Amino acid sequence: MTDSPAPQAPAQAAAPNQPPAAQAHPWAELGPEQFHLLRLAPLPTDRHTGSRPLRFIQLGRVERQGKDLSLLRLTLQLPNQHLRKEQNVLEVWADHRSQEVRFGPEQGLHLEPENRGLGRFLLAQGIAWARQQHAHYQIEGAALAAKDALSEESRARRDHCLQAQGFVVDYLDPLQLKARYSAPGVSALHSDWPTEKVQIVELLDAASMLQQADQNLREQDVKIRKFSERIDRLKREDGNLRFTITCLLVFCVFQAGLLIWIATR
Repeated sequence: MTDSPAPQAPAQAAAPNQPPAAQAHPWAELGPEQFHLLRLAPLPTDRHTGSRPLRFIQLGRVERQGKDLSLLRLTLQLPNQHLRKEQNVLEVWADHRSQEVRFGPEQGLHLEPENRGLGRFLLAQGIAWARQQHAHYQIEGAALAAKDALSEESRARRDHCLQAQGFVVDYLDPLQLKARYSAPGVSALHSDWPTEKVQIVELLDAASMLQQADQNLREQDVKIRKFSERIDRLKREDGNLRFTITCLLVFCVFQAGLLIWIATR
């Protein structure tokens, strides 16, 4: 009796040294659950980022509390504008095992529109959440992407945004291409932001603004209608004056011709 061949091992067992595929955290795809309206104040035109008019955008917020990890994710949504998945997102992860707070995402904070104070606003919101929950935790520093500071102007804006919130920016090379941010701890960070640039609009305030805008439109419509009626009246009076002047000119020419005829007879 011949031995039957041994069954083949599955593919996973064939390569015991192969690392298992990294699994995404269950909170990685959480969408916003709370929404707020943000008002971006009009600012002078910038020579690098262009026009900065009055804009309204939506702030989305979701947070989770767990035994090992806690998460705050903030997203900014622009009306009638689709962005990449990694844009306009700030994540704050709190690791309760190591008592550290990490700001993300890993690829960096990419915001649209630029140069409107949104970077400091999002960081301030994340810092306020971290200070409320885990003020004694440490900050997990990370490297800053060189592509975020391709020009001196963008590098200065990035460094000012971080330093104004209490982070420390260290450069690892003389050309200031490789940089890293850090902080002594959560309690050393600042949760303020330039409120003259970014304002949170509450629901009643937004309704009041819409009501005021509707009232202003009605008032403007009344003024435009009155001006239109006045213009029409002036046009009619102008036509009557033109007719009168034309008649007077014809009469004057007739009188002059009559006088000349009488004088030559």
